[in-house]
Amino acid sequence: MYDDDQKILKKKSFKKLLLAKNQIHQIKFDYIVISPGINFNNCKLKNYLKKKKNIIVTDLDIFYSHYSKNKIITVTGTNGKSTTVKLLHKILKKHKKDSRLCGNIGNPILLEKNVSKKTIFVIEASSYQIDYSKIFKTNYAIILNISPDHLERHSSIKNYVYAKFKLIKNQSKKDFAYINFQNEYLIKAIKTNKVFSKIIDVN
Repeated sequence: MYDDDQKILKKKSFKKLLLAKNQIHQIKFDYIVISPGINFNNCKLKNYLKKKKNIIVTDLDIFYSHYSKNKIITVTGTNGKSTTVKLLHKILKKHKKDSRLCGNIGNPILLEKNVSKKTIFVIEASSYQIDYSKIFKTNYAIILNISPDHLERHSSIKNYVYAKFKLIKNQSKKDFAYINFQNEYLIKAIKTNKVFSKIIDVN
C-alpha cells in the first residue's frame, strides 16, 4: 500500500513497495486500486493496465463496499457539479440530516468517520472515477449536462458520454436518475442504453 501523504505513511504501518516496470509483471494482484488521475493512454504501464482492467477498481468501489446500505446521491456533469452538491448538502443539513459532502469536493471519499445507518452521502464524481469503477452504485444519479470536454482523456465524445452515463446504467428499479432532457448527448444515451431506474427531467 502506498500514499502520497507522508504524514499518513508515518502514522500507519504501511509497507511502501516501489516496483520497477519489469517487476510488476511478476506479482499476482487481487485488485489494483487506481487513482482517477491516471490516464491509461499516457501511462508507462498502459499495456499492463489494459490487460488487468478486470481487476482495476477505484475509490468509489471501495467506498461502496463499505456503505452500500446508506443513501447515496451522486452528481456528475461537465459543468455545475460543485455548486449542485453544495446546495444539496446545505438543504439536507438544514433538515437536520447527517449529510456528508465528499468526492471531488469536501472530504476525500474514503476518509469519512463516525458514519451511521442514517448518514447520507452527497458525492461529486468525475468521469474518470466513474469510468474505472466496477461495483459503485448510487440511489440518486444526477447528470447535469454533457458537452465535449476531457476528450484528450476519453479519446472521443462517445467514450466521455459512456463514462458519465455509467452512473445511470448501474442503477436498479428502485433508484432515481435526474437528467436534462434538452441535452442531446443524454437523450441519445437514454435511447441506446437499457435503463432500469426512474428517469426525471431536471430541465
